[in-house]
Amino acid sequence: MKIRIASPSDAAELVSVYAPYVEHTAITFEYEVPSVEEFENRIRRTLEKYPYLVAEESGTILGYTYTSAFKGRPAYDWSAETSIYVREGFGHQGIGSLLYRELEKLLRRQNICNLCACIAYPNPASIAFHEAFGYRTVAHFHASGFKQGAWYDMVWMEKELCPHEVPPKYFIPFPDLAPSGQATPDSEAQ
Repeated sequence: MKIRIASPSDAAELVSVYAPYVEHTAITFEYEVPSVEEFENRIRRTLEKYPYLVAEESGTILGYTYTSAFKGRPAYDWSAETSIYVREGFGHQGIGSLLYRELEKLLRRQNICNLCACIAYPNPASIAFHEAFGYRTVAHFHASGFKQGAWYDMVWMEKELCPHEVPPKYFIPFPDLAPSGQATPDSEAQ
């Protein structure tokens, strides 16, 4: 399995991974599956500042993860929100773990200190996955979203990725990590 940086050309395949989450679950609070064009734009916007990774095997994308701003103000640059999706039928095969390990390597290089995950509740699988990666629940909001005829709570989980130095190390936007072509985390996983 190869972990690589996503490209806008991956959008159609990423939509196919994401669509079942939108259509059949409350894991995402989106009601409508985004268009391929919208997904292309999301990938482009994310890569302006953060990593967006895909797990690919035999030319098929089996999952993806990306990071987004926790909040839009500069003082929050050292905190980021993580998201991860694995293709239906491919859960519990280590794909998510491979993706998160590579993502965290890149985020450390960007000097991000806090990782946050917003999770619809109940979602024991996602909570257990994040706990295994060192996240802990720091907030629980009740009846935050309404989807598929039911109200869902939301929890925030947090992980400290690096020490909080004073002053902090400079936040490095993802495109600035290394010269073009050298930031790609092309990792071969067993």
